[in-house]
Amino acid sequence: MNNTMIFWLQLLLSCVVCALVAKWYVWPKLTKLPLNPALIPLIFVHVFRYVGMVLLVTGMVDPKLPREALSAAAYGDLLAAALALASIFALRGGWRFAIPLVWVFSIWGFVDLLNTLRGVVQTNLPSFNLGPAYFIYTFYAPTVVVAHLMIFWILIRSKLWNNEVAEGPGSVAEAKANG
Repeated sequence: MNNTMIFWLQLLLSCVVCALVAKWYVWPKLTKLPLNPALIPLIFVHVFRYVGMVLLVTGMVDPKLPREALSAAAYGDLLAAALALASIFALRGGWRFAIPLVWVFSIWGFVDLLNTLRGVVQTNLPSFNLGPAYFIYTFYAPTVVVAHLMIFWILIRSKLWNNEVAEGPGSVAEAKANG
């Protein structure tokens, strides 16, 4: 296998593993929480996206990589991290604009991931020396993708979320009924 094949295989396997962990362990816990507390841990995954700034540190990645692609990925991640942190504060504070802010963060963050994926494909990124940034792409990015998908699912169902949580298995209502 060449570097490119290994890169895509690792990225794919990380997506699968993250999805399984999310389905088997994370999702069942989240469904027992009200909307805001259910979103917060998923958004916290994104706060660390500032790590993408490593792409701009001299000597960390191959200097032959196009600076424009690196800058777009790094600054896009930095903004996503800032929006994620702001979303967490808004959710924890119960601010009226919390859910719209989470939508803004989620849309921006996901579009940024798609833009970065475009850059990965256009530059054939796996053929370059990525140094420690390799793990951002093959481990952290899949985690971020899965968290985004879960956030979108919760947001889309947000009108029903509190009712489902209040009435579903493991809910407060069920616990009270079972005394």
